[in-house]
Amino acid sequence: MKKSHILAIGIIAVAVTIMISTAGDTSSYVTFQEAKNIAENNSSTKVHVVGTLRKDDHGQVQDIHPSPDKLSFSFVMLDENEMAQEVYYNEPMPADFQRSEQVVIIGSYNKDLFVADKILLKCPSKYQEEEIKAS
Repeated sequence: MKKSHILAIGIIAVAVTIMISTAGDTSSYVTFQEAKNIAENNSSTKVHVVGTLRKDDHGQVQDIHPSPDKLSFSFVMLDENEMAQEVYYNEPMPADFQRSEQVVIIGSYNKDLFVADKILLKCPSKYQEEEIKAS
């Protein structure tokens, strides 16, 4: 067998190994109920939950509770099924958190509290489409 064939087989084997190892880290979006069910079976499994922040009638975000030192905070999030859940995040509040349209949290349950390891925000666009009027 030629050295180039052995090298090609080695590269393919490394690529397949990398793909298999990263496939275990991927996760689809789940609801809070599905996340609870996953936590009952395997408490160390990280899940992605997508939702929105709870707002009052005036559009102001409700139920955000920063810690006294502002190094962590908790908030209430509504998932796709409108189920409300308290979420704890052990980092400072991200910029534009209260302006976000959607929130994706990555983490797991600790008893009845969802502990987020990471927060991803979908903020409103800075650029609004405007209708162009003909002169």
